[in-house]
Parts: sequence; C-alpha cells; structure tokens
Amino acid sequence: MRAIGIILAGGKNKRMRELTDRRATAAMPMAGSYRAIDFALSNMTNSNIQKVAVLTQYNARSLNEHLNSSKWWNFGRKQGGLYVFTPILTRDNGFWYRGTADAIYQNLDFLKRCHEPYVVITPADGIYKMDFNKVLEYHILKQADITVVCKELPPDADSTRFGTIKMNESFQVVDFEEKPVFSTSQTISTGIYVIRRRQLIDFIERCNDEERFDFVNDVLIRYKNLKKIFGYKMTGYWNSVSTVEDYYKTNMDFLKPEVRAFFFNELPKVYSKVSDFPPVKYNPGAVIKNSMIGSGSIINGTIENSILFKKTFVGNNCIIKNSVILNDVYLGDNTYIENCVIESRETVRANTRHVGENGIKLVYEKNNRFAV
Repeated sequence: MRAIGIILAGGKNKRMRELTDRRATAAMPMAGSYRAIDFALSNMTNSNIQKVAVLTQYNARSLNEHLNSSKWWNFGRKQGGLYVFTPILTRDNGFWYRGTADAIYQNLDFLKRCHEPYVVITPADGIYKMDFNKVLEYHILKQADITVVCKELPPDADSTRFGTIKMNESFQVVDFEEKPVFSTSQTISTGIYVIRRRQLIDFIERCNDEERFDFVNDVLIRYKNLKKIFGYKMTGYWNSVSTVEDYYKTNMDFLKPEVRAFFFNELPKVYSKVSDFPPVKYNPGAVIKNSMIGSGSIINGTIENSILFKKTFVGNNCIIKNSVILNDVYLGDNTYIENCVIESRETVRANTRHVGENGIKLVYEKNNRFAV
C-alpha cells in the first residue's frame, strides 16, 4: 500500500478511572487474549501498510513491553517495520507531547524520511476491522485533502462524547464539532484519517509555528471550510475504549456470536502477542455459560456471561456473572461477582461480594501485586 501508518497511543484518559493508573488505554486487555492496540495494528498489516509508527507517552511501560517484538503483526521485515516513538527532551525541545499535532511534529523527521505519498492516522483505542486500501481509493477518487472515517451511531446513543460531522450529498464535510454540548448529528468521527504526507507535514509545521497542538481542533475544524474534507462511512462493528462503561460494553459484545464471528472467524485475522500459557483447567464442578476464558486459568466455580483474561484463578463455590476479570486475578472461595470490572493482579478475598448495583463497579484494591 502506498501509505505509512501512525497510531496515536500517548494520551491520558481520566474517563477510564483507575484502569489507566498503571497502563495506557492502548494496552487495555480486550476479548480474553488481546490488547486494544492489536486491532489498529492488525488493520495496518492486513491493509499491507509496511511501515507503522506508534506514538506513546502516558504509562507506556506495559504497552512498550507488548510491542517489543514486531513479528506478531508481521512487521519484522527488512523494508519498513514497527517504530515506537516516545517523547525525547532535547536542547531545542523541553516538552512532552502537548497534543496530537505536537506528537506528530516531534516525530516529523520520520515523515520526512519516508517516501510513501499518503499517511493513515488512527487512534489506538478503536475496536474495529477495516481495509484502509478502500479508504485510500475513496480519498483519491474524491480528490480530497483529508478523508475522515466516520460512523453512524444509533439514534439513542450519546454522540456528544465524540467529534460530530455533517456532510452534504457528495459526502463532503460541511460541519465538524468536537465533543459538542448538544449534538444535532449522530454521525461521528472515529479518529481515523487519510491525508497526503506532504500535506500533513505542511499542516503540522504550520501548527507548530502558531503554537497549536491539537490535530482535530487546529487542523480539521480550522480548515473545514478551506480544504476539501470528505467523510468515509464505516460499516461493521466499531467501538472506542474511552470510558469504563465503553470498555465493559465492548468486552461484553464479544460474547455475542455475530461479533465473535466477525473478528475471529472471518478474514482478515486479528493478531496479538502470544503468551505460552497452558490451556484453561476446568476442575470438577465448574459450570461455564456463554463466557470467554483466557489461557493459564484455573476454574472451580460458576461463570455466566463473563470474560476472564489470562491466569485467573476462580476458587470453590464462586459465582461470576456479567463481569470482566482482567489478567492474573485470584478469586477466593465463595466470592460473588456481578456487573464488575476487576483490575489485573487483584486478590479478592474469600467470602466477599462485589455487585454493580447502579452501573459497572470497578474493583480496584491497592495491594502489593502490581499490574501490567
């Protein structure tokens, strides 16, 4: 493909609450065996984008560990590859990334050294499958300056949490609002953009000269009436892991047969770093209903409509319903868990009860076992 990829994975997200106290949003476990960034990386390699830059910053240790071997996404190659860029303080620059545009500016040499004519920019927290070749063909056909991949939300969904878009009959963007107080459109930006490399360099250098640091506000919204910006409507599943509620809902969606089939049974595949853990061990008396359980786990109790990640121990007479249990959690005997998200490496004591009465309960205890 005649494009390079940029994955924005550096932002701090307070809406994920304690879940991002010890990791980046891009490193959040997903669907039993994956991380959130795996979906963006898989879409890049499946679209035959051979050169991808991941811009990391906040709580990047576990994310960098996940990305330390690029072979899992087929980026271990002589031409191209996977590049992980963190902020570097120099004599001329004493700032961390001050926004998405500034993150690209601080790594502008990477863009200038490349020869591919186009750039695909995507966030690291989107859960979706997409062929970027089709977006690029659309971008060229429309002779667009920027193409924004958008999604139509259901009428009852809250679109004010995203950037909302209005388009004319030819799908040219006529209005773009970032997280409006009141939304009059259910068409949202997914944060995926296609742009000519030279055009992007020009935008980013201009932003830096004017001390503007945000790509959405200082490029898309600022130039929406001056440049040809088109929308490309995405079909199929998409969600953004940007709040605890979204994180819970997205994981629970993988319990639906049609969502599992879309991601795991239909080509192209979703790739991730493989851990060499043994298969799940189900001891006598274990009862499992409509659940996904990661490798290395030992199950003794009853699990219904839940996702358990790797190396989870479920004690005797435990009952887990409608919950997400992250990596390496120990659940003592006779515990009852319902409508919860339990943080990695937690030890839930025996004979305890955690129930999300009014929404999702986040179980997060400050013990001596540190999560990745």
